[in-house]
Amino acid sequence: MNNSNNQSAFFKDIGSDIPASIVVFLVALPLCLGIALASGAPLFSGIIAGIVGGIVVGSLSGSQLSVSGPAAGLTIIVFTAISKLPAFEAFLLVVVLAGIFQVILGKLKAGIIGDFIPASVIKGMLTAIGIILIFKQLPHLVGFDSDFEGDEEFFQKDGHNTFSEIYYAFQATQIGAIAIGAVSILIQILWESKFIKSNKVLSLFPASLLVVFTGVALNEYFGKFLPEYYLSPAFMVSIPITSSVHEFGSLFTFPDVKYITNVNVWISAATIAIIASLESLLSLEAANKLDPYRRVAPANRELTAQGFGNIVSGLLGGIPVTAVIVRSSANINSGAKTKLSAILHGILLLICVAFIPSLLNKIPLSSLAAILIFVGYKLTKPDVFKEVYSKGIDQFLAFVITIVAILFTDLLIGIIIGVLFSFYFTIKSSYQSGVMIVNDENRYLVKFGQEVSFINKSYLRHSLEDIPDNSSLLIDSTKSRFIDKDIVEVVIEFARHASLKNIKIEIKEDNRSERDFFKGMVVNK
Repeated sequence: MNNSNNQSAFFKDIGSDIPASIVVFLVALPLCLGIALASGAPLFSGIIAGIVGGIVVGSLSGSQLSVSGPAAGLTIIVFTAISKLPAFEAFLLVVVLAGIFQVILGKLKAGIIGDFIPASVIKGMLTAIGIILIFKQLPHLVGFDSDFEGDEEFFQKDGHNTFSEIYYAFQATQIGAIAIGAVSILIQILWESKFIKSNKVLSLFPASLLVVFTGVALNEYFGKFLPEYYLSPAFMVSIPITSSVHEFGSLFTFPDVKYITNVNVWISAATIAIIASLESLLSLEAANKLDPYRRVAPANRELTAQGFGNIVSGLLGGIPVTAVIVRSSANINSGAKTKLSAILHGILLLICVAFIPSLLNKIPLSSLAAILIFVGYKLTKPDVFKEVYSKGIDQFLAFVITIVAILFTDLLIGIIIGVLFSFYFTIKSSYQSGVMIVNDENRYLVKFGQEVSFINKSYLRHSLEDIPDNSSLLIDSTKSRFIDKDIVEVVIEFARHASLKNIKIEIKEDNRSERDFFKGMVVNK
């Protein structure tokens, strides 16, 4: 009875999850290929990672909306590992070992790391990803595809950066790509209108699917009637085509355990495990923030799910997987409600790559770029800036610094910079919060709050030293539950030389409390 109830609950939102899975599938397809290409791995290994990320990780994860697959943040690490190792089979062993490390991290409850990422930094990360999507996909939208799909770094492998790429793109545009891209964006804008949303039939049809069909149809039209606008295969999706089951099976590669004694295998595995885990935790936090139902997925379970995903991906010939923000954002913005969407996108990848690769290769990259640009727009709406600004200048500064840092470096470095600045603002705001100092002529009151930490040490020390000669000082700790030893030491040190300035000190503590923070001092209660 319970199993049937669980199954019915699992499929009750299928009307929302199927359209969302199609969107995620269309977004994931070029990203899987592009990231594999940039990583120096076979193209099909990126597809394998996408399939495993959808089916395996999607099934095991506790998140209802997060989507996993190959991640741009690992491209340099993967490329370096592949170039250092004697064979691709050795790298696949790295992926399997990295997965085992992640499972161990999950069992050790290392997922708590994600709880220390401030909300302002997470929102900054999402907004930065949105801006990056718009900037990075503009060249693909106009038919300039020298940089790989899914690149998130400021400095690119083609020698350009995010902004110079746009400049060169508009020097080498393809009219056909621009036309397809413009129509694709217009369709998505139209699909956001009240007219479409209120139409029960049209609203069931995903805008992204219409974008793809329209892009394919337009390019076929150009081929027959306007050949100068026709987009060649260089501007289309490019999936390996096989003619038989045996040939399709040959695309899978398997790890070789004979490389287990290679030191670089273990170093690469540990590096990938740590970076992939951090990216997954960040993406999980971002998905939690975007979830309209505010569901909180268990972080330790996510690490375990990612670990098993990497074990399977490595065993089948795939590159590493992580939870990824772009696909998760596309999933949420497309109306997904449960993990069924992520699982179905993996199944769609498998079926389409196995049975209709030639049809997928007719999809223009400009159509897919338009879908990603629209996802980026939804992440960077002005309302996001207004919301964060309303929470205070410290929150807003951490938010903006995170955005700028990610734009000009990469995701992980930008997040680290954002977290450091956020902690700085937190410490700064807490600098005086535990200690209140009141001055009435030459009578001073130092009143401690409930919790007084070492953060207040500098402020307290300077405030005490500024008390003039011939004054009286009352130190009140009646409301304190905890006073750091460093704070007690500052008070004791000041009391030792206060007589030299003729400053009289009185300590007031709670008679009913067993806590005696200033034991050993002359106290008047």
